[in-house]
Amino acid sequence: MPKKRDGGGLSKTQQAAKFLGVSVLAGAVLAGLALPAAGALGLTAKGSVEGFDDIPANLKTPPLSQRTRILDAKGGEIAKVYSRDRTVVGLKDMSPYIRKAIVAIEDARFYEHGAIDMKGILRAVNKNAQSGGVSQGASTLTQQYVKNVFIEEAGDDADKVAQATQQTLGRKVRELKYAIQVEKELGKRKILQNYLNITFFGQQAYGVEAAAQRYFSKHAKDLNLEESALLAGIVQSPTRYDPVNAPQEATRRRNTVLQRMADLKDVTQAQADAAAKKPIKLAVSRPENGCITATDGAGFFCDYIRKVFLNDKHFGKSRKVRLQRWNEGGMTIRTTLDPQSQKSVQASLKDHVYEDDPVAGAATIVEPGTGKILGMGQSRPYGFRENQTVINLSVDHDMGGGAGYQPGSTFKPVIAAAALEQGTNPEQEYPSPYRMPYPSPVQTCDGEWQGSAMTQNENREEVGPYAMKEATAKSVNTYFVELISDMGICPAVKMAQKMGIERADGKPLEQVPSMTLGVQEMSPLTMAAGYAAFANGGEYCSPVAIESITDARGRALKVPQTSCRSAMSKRTADTINTLLKGVVEDGTGREAGLQGRDSAGKTGTSDSRYAAWFVGYTPNAAGAVWVGDPMHKRKMYDISIGGVPHDKVYGADTPGPIWRDAMSGALADRPAPELPTVPIDDPAKDRPQGDDKGRGKHKPGRGHGGDDKPGGGWHIPGFPDILGGGNGG
Repeated sequence: MPKKRDGGGLSKTQQAAKFLGVSVLAGAVLAGLALPAAGALGLTAKGSVEGFDDIPANLKTPPLSQRTRILDAKGGEIAKVYSRDRTVVGLKDMSPYIRKAIVAIEDARFYEHGAIDMKGILRAVNKNAQSGGVSQGASTLTQQYVKNVFIEEAGDDADKVAQATQQTLGRKVRELKYAIQVEKELGKRKILQNYLNITFFGQQAYGVEAAAQRYFSKHAKDLNLEESALLAGIVQSPTRYDPVNAPQEATRRRNTVLQRMADLKDVTQAQADAAAKKPIKLAVSRPENGCITATDGAGFFCDYIRKVFLNDKHFGKSRKVRLQRWNEGGMTIRTTLDPQSQKSVQASLKDHVYEDDPVAGAATIVEPGTGKILGMGQSRPYGFRENQTVINLSVDHDMGGGAGYQPGSTFKPVIAAAALEQGTNPEQEYPSPYRMPYPSPVQTCDGEWQGSAMTQNENREEVGPYAMKEATAKSVNTYFVELISDMGICPAVKMAQKMGIERADGKPLEQVPSMTLGVQEMSPLTMAAGYAAFANGGEYCSPVAIESITDARGRALKVPQTSCRSAMSKRTADTINTLLKGVVEDGTGREAGLQGRDSAGKTGTSDSRYAAWFVGYTPNAAGAVWVGDPMHKRKMYDISIGGVPHDKVYGADTPGPIWRDAMSGALADRPAPELPTVPIDDPAKDRPQGDDKGRGKHKPGRGHGGDDKPGGGWHIPGFPDILGGGNGG
């Protein structure tokens, strides 16, 4: 008997001799087994042998595609994502029955032959000659494993998959050569383990662990005899022997495997007969792949994680490399998502905006000082059905969002911060009439803006003079128009950039005076992260969503970190805190105020009420809520949202309560520190009541308008929308 190497294979010399003995016949033999005539392929046996030495010596085995698990900050699973549902396990985590069953039905002489089974080849040739067709093949388990490696390497490329499975002599000879290498390097046990991890078992399940989970909702190590025989039988034809859709065919095939195991003495005949009498009992688990299966409405955050991975060079030099790495999977991604915050965000949205409402809502919470995204949700579920969407309404376009939404008066604190940094006294007053022409020209970063436009406040009775605190609390449009006219547009643009506040479409901010009224589209994540700078003493930290990643081998990958920078002085930030606390205490945002906790924020309503906002913060969380029509078609007049009728929608009456409830739940049982503030005198308190003349007095500077409620806007006939205006708060 030939000498066997460890694992049951032949030595390298014996394998080479055996191959040389059969290689001359390979073309003809293989053609007789399962291929068209050699002549039809343009190949000869001699040609196949001459090409053998040209085949690379080493088989490249790509990492097996596996599931990636996305976890929240506490370790709870958000979702599983994969291109192929597979969990790689060792032989010790596979039932002995499945190991014996797969060998019995696919390659009974697996432990007796090398890479090529000459007895099997001759037996198949004889069988096929008797039948006059192709009734039996002769590929060893090792050869099948090599073919599966080719298929795995092809991935989802249809052309490469076709090449890996095409019935040609060239492909078969290449498979034979690599099979010899694999036998030499791996040994029988490792080959069997790899085969059971790579092969396809139908129903989107790759590898025996995924198959056990799919058909029986159990681990591969717990499979019994009849279950193992069923899975082993599927491999030959996953569609024909699919136990879900073809139970009779699957039963017959299972019983064939059981009998084969009995013939080989893997089990007794009595065991095989008893198992064959049992009906198939499945416990099918639905494939749970992708962000659509995410818990607590976190599908959009899950999709955001994928976008972060594919767009960040931390994970590969090119997008192609990053995509390949993502599809290979096997990673465990721990994110910043706080389960308490996420549940609160989603519950609040569900309570206040129904998924079949004519408009939608989205909310995001970030942590000041770290940039961590704690919660992200929206009223329309993640999906493809009616009233569902896969567009993430909380983020910029390049991260899976839409074109963004006009933030309206929630942009005014950016203007105020820029003015304070320029040395403006918050007690400075402007007349702020009901209606005014826009001052022109106004300085920009590279010149000046000139134009003709009118702006007005919705409430005719709200006229100045106003100082910054009252103007912010009442969201007076004309006050902020005058403010940006005095300081120029460039400081406002630079402040927005330092606060990370950018357009959702990725274009540069338009340097136009109307930016003070929030007419350039932005995303909730952008606004929440920007406002977090006020809570963090003037320091802005870029949003981050990933805490850590480990790959399939348990190695830690480098992940992107937040980038923090000073956007403004601490005194400016503390002054904004004072102004925005006034909004929730005595101004347009009273309905958003939190009980027993310091908070600050700003309402906003866009021109024609296509969008309404509330953006606010506490020392430990900043959140932005948007409500509107993602398609920018439905104006929010005479509308019912969440079962509540509205003549007009304001930032205070819909986004405000959403923010209040979301933040209250997110921060429940957590510390409630105070926001640092500065004293600001209110000139209005020193003004005699009813002194109309006094209302016309103001400190130096241009001054024109006022508005304490949402709805004030301005319009420039003949100018594009970017020169139009947002309403007040």
